[in-house]
Amino acid sequence: MATMTNWDDVVALASRLPEVEEETWYRTPALKVAGKGFARLRSEAEGGLVLLCGLDEKAALLASGDPAFFTTPHYDRYGAILVDLAEVDSGQLAELVEQAWRLKAPAKLLRAFDRR
Repeated sequence: MATMTNWDDVVALASRLPEVEEETWYRTPALKVAGKGFARLRSEAEGGLVLLCGLDEKAALLASGDPAFFTTPHYDRYGAILVDLAEVDSGQLAELVEQAWRLKAPAKLLRAFDRR
């Protein structure tokens, strides 16, 4: 059973990762590493959290039928999954946030993180 998750929870999960900065991206709250965005909250009208991911991962999440994951035509063929924070499992969200961070973190930072 998913617990209600919000942007502050996403920030808390991401803050466990090195060099994460909370900024804005497309005029909405976002998370970046080395100046590169990996997560952003869509406007209230749009809804959802945008998390970068591989296209295979996106396809698997959408195929799972889990109501927490969706996409829109704007994100078709783009490596990002939309997440309904009211529906997502917090453990799965933590994994997805780390995966998104790994896609944008510099190789040196990844090596240091994986060594610890």
